[in-house]
Amino acid sequence: MRHNKAGRRLGRKTSHREAMFRNMVTSLLDHGKITTTDAKAKEIRVVAERMITLGKRGDLHAMRQAAAVIREKDVVSKLFSTIAPGYAQRMGGYTRIIKLGVRQGDAAPVSLIELVEADAALATA
Repeated sequence: MRHNKAGRRLGRKTSHREAMFRNMVTSLLDHGKITTTDAKAKEIRVVAERMITLGKRGDLHAMRQAAAVIREKDVVSKLFSTIAPGYAQRMGGYTRIIKLGVRQGDAAPVSLIELVEADAALATA
């Protein structure tokens, strides 16, 4: 039984799964939106919203915590300088998942995960 075991395994070892999430969150914050499977999008949402919350805090410790997850230093600086200030008045819900249908090769359900109000938050980028 898997009582009180949060998160999806996605058929990967822990280190592979965490590396995949880090790469995908870096791409999401860099480009504003990415296309992936439904299950991955739901898991990425948790990490991405935590990063934006750290960006809203804005102190040195938060920047170091975000840099421990995000792969590229320029994306960390973009998070703290342009993305997070755009969400200063929002108390959460920084991402949106839109279901796109199924992938042609394996019929996996595919979704678009994007930053809410990405055009306003990334306008100065």
